[in-house]
Amino acid sequence: MDRDPSVSDEDDDLETLVPQNHTKLPSPTSRSRSPPSSFSVAARLRPALPSSAASLGRALWSRRYLVLFVSLPLLSLVLFLSLGGASSLRLPASLRLPSAAPAADPAASRMREAELRALYLLRSQRSGLLSLFNRTVAPTNASASASTPISLSDLQAALEGQIRINREIQAALLSAHRSGAGNATEDGLDLDLPVAGCRRKELPADRRTIEWNPKKDRFLFAICLSGQMSNHLICLEKHMFIAALLGRTLVVPSQKVDYQYDRVLDINHINDCIGRKVVITYEEFVEKRKKVSIDQLICYAASPPCFLDEDHIKKLKGLGISLGKIEAAWPEDAKLKEPKKRYVGDITPKFSTDAEVLAIGDMFYADIEDEWVNQAGGPLAHKCRTLIQPSKLIMLTAQRFVQTFLGGNYIALHFRRHGFLKFW
Repeated sequence: MDRDPSVSDEDDDLETLVPQNHTKLPSPTSRSRSPPSSFSVAARLRPALPSSAASLGRALWSRRYLVLFVSLPLLSLVLFLSLGGASSLRLPASLRLPSAAPAADPAASRMREAELRALYLLRSQRSGLLSLFNRTVAPTNASASASTPISLSDLQAALEGQIRINREIQAALLSAHRSGAGNATEDGLDLDLPVAGCRRKELPADRRTIEWNPKKDRFLFAICLSGQMSNHLICLEKHMFIAALLGRTLVVPSQKVDYQYDRVLDINHINDCIGRKVVITYEEFVEKRKKVSIDQLICYAASPPCFLDEDHIKKLKGLGISLGKIEAAWPEDAKLKEPKKRYVGDITPKFSTDAEVLAIGDMFYADIEDEWVNQAGGPLAHKCRTLIQPSKLIMLTAQRFVQTFLGGNYIALHFRRHGFLKFW
């Protein structure tokens, strides 16, 4: 059956609802027969309710009104939260909803980050200072075995670390006040910091040393021929070790046959560190001797003997130095391609002689007690931090150059493939 388009769904609902809710009025006869009661009063009022209840039901259960009824509260809630209204509710900090205020204020956000960073650094600094304090406190009987005393270098390094943490704290707090790329206060943060440099290594307490006590009028004449200045200085160091083993005073070569060592090395410093006269120049040697001669020449290197060539022998004789017979300590080493490793027990019996002036030739390639000779501080017992150091003129010139052109922050490197010179 076709439906009239003019009839709507609401009219159908009305036709259905009205007959179901409509009741007939009681007749006069029934009204007179039954006494009035509360149920009869409700029955009298019931005819007035169906019209309003029907209109309310139609509004609530209609699809278009139902969607509008549900969406309006949700839309109000979204608008309330997006406008930051939750901050006005004064909720506890643990329950308070985040708002858009911090994002809208980048300066406040930077300040909060700087404060948190500074707080973290302050806690780290406090922990470091407490650890340092515990190490400097005099240990009691209970904690004597557990705590180890702190050295001066470790104390300086720890204090420098705390100063740097303090600088980081200042930088963190000042970072919130930066404007643009420039920062006028950052340049002054390094003024109170010490100059960063390499820490000095203390000499080991168990260092193996030998006392250098030269006998009277017993000399070892140094001969160094291989290479240039660094090789000659290494040769001179090994001569010092042999002279200490044999109990002889070391004679530095003349500048007419070798370098002028008194202008390169601080010879007086060596004698002061040892505590006695153990190294003398060639000029001092000539003053002590009426006749300049090398009484015995025992070569450490067998081939060529003492590494002496004809030219150097002529230079020595030109100084008026007479040479004794040249002999090798180990003639069998002449067939070896590389020098054989020697120890103190091998050297002492071979070079022990009663001759006043002894020479053993070039010692640059000598492989003798390598670990003992090359240890930190050297093999000789002395009272200085460094036994061999450049002359005072070289030290003063280097200090003035650094102060004038380099300043405090610089690193000096010396690269060599072989024969690296390391002062004792």
